[in-house]
Amino acid sequence: MINWSSLSANEQQAALARPANADAAGLSATVANIVEAVKARGDEAILEYTRKFDCPTLQNLVLSDSDWDKLAAQVDESVKQALIEAYDNIKAFHSAQMPDSVVMDTTQGVVCEQHYTALESVGLYVPGGTAPLPSTVLMLGIPATVAGCPRRILCTPPNNSGLIAPEIAYAAKLCGVQKIFLCGGAQAIAGMAYGTQSIPKADKLFGPGNSFVTEAKQQVSQTPEGAAIDMPAGPSEVLVLADENANPVFVAADLLSQAEHGHDSQAVLVTNSSALIGAVKREVDNQLAKLARAEITAKAMQHARYILTDSVAKAIDVSNRYAPEHLIVQLDDAVALLPSIKNAGSIFVGPWSPESAGDYASGTNHVLPTYGYSKNHSSLGLVDFMRRYTVQTLSQTGIRYLGPTIMTLAKSEGLTAHENAVKVRLDALDNKDSWSGKYD
Repeated sequence: MINWSSLSANEQQAALARPANADAAGLSATVANIVEAVKARGDEAILEYTRKFDCPTLQNLVLSDSDWDKLAAQVDESVKQALIEAYDNIKAFHSAQMPDSVVMDTTQGVVCEQHYTALESVGLYVPGGTAPLPSTVLMLGIPATVAGCPRRILCTPPNNSGLIAPEIAYAAKLCGVQKIFLCGGAQAIAGMAYGTQSIPKADKLFGPGNSFVTEAKQQVSQTPEGAAIDMPAGPSEVLVLADENANPVFVAADLLSQAEHGHDSQAVLVTNSSALIGAVKREVDNQLAKLARAEITAKAMQHARYILTDSVAKAIDVSNRYAPEHLIVQLDDAVALLPSIKNAGSIFVGPWSPESAGDYASGTNHVLPTYGYSKNHSSLGLVDFMRRYTVQTLSQTGIRYLGPTIMTLAKSEGLTAHENAVKVRLDALDNKDSWSGKYD
């Protein structure tokens, strides 16, 4: 247990630190080498890395239509129905996010517009490894389809047999994904960012992943020929805000539900009740022993933090400083306290709102900013699959009315070509015979 009020400023900062990569510089260099290899050699490099890390015998990066169909057909009917129900909820919530255009007269004779259009080509990354995630296919594929993105490709690492989880195949069909490529990690990100002989270049990349995926996404987003990315979405994390009336069984279950994602996940409890901390620790031990992924979860719980504060208000302050990916609020009057919560990727309010609901089927998106990025990044939404652009139309009246203002500002900045672009139009209006075009 960490007693927050007894810590120095530096100790408080250390208490909120994420599990650090032991060799951040080495990670960056390794990823850079992978990215450069893919840029230089395309499919050949990706196949080499995929054979090394995933499937030693893989011959083709593209999942064939016949294999895709066979895999999708293997999904149990109950799982299909669950995926369909989740699909319906997620689609409904994201469809409601469709933005409206703005058209307005800013001044006499000047019309300004803002419109949205779908991105042409999006690359969706779905982690594989120890826990293939068909739910992530839904979270990425549904908004891409609702937005109307014409090209929707997906990369996910193959298993040792060169195939993928049947549930991922089924979810991809459900979402209208057009091609699946059998590769993961930094090499998949590089392939989608720059394009290869098989993988078409994507304009923007989406999806969570491990530290290699996160680093690769950030690297490719920093080069003009690369691709934009949704957000820095790395190892999963949860923070639970709770008071003395919270149910320790629920709190423990929520902490463990995120810890089981991977050894680098983090679970944090912040509360004003030392009794609750003791009860939650005991319950964590009880529940952990029964989990299928107990070994992985136990490693992640080594990074767990149990923080005791003097008050609920201070607990909320600690949460805002941490800026969690997932925030679970098990406080009395939780709804009333929401306005004081500033930084979180997604918030789960009350004892009956487990984080699992957002991960799978409530309708919100589970691709969220981690590592404190929720201070300045948002949860994934429909408009992330779109771009906005503006239009302006000045009539003859508009250029007469606004022209002098534009010229004055351009002249004040020393940009005489800008000034002249207005002047020649005003001169033409003053002498219509000098131009044979049409006037409004």
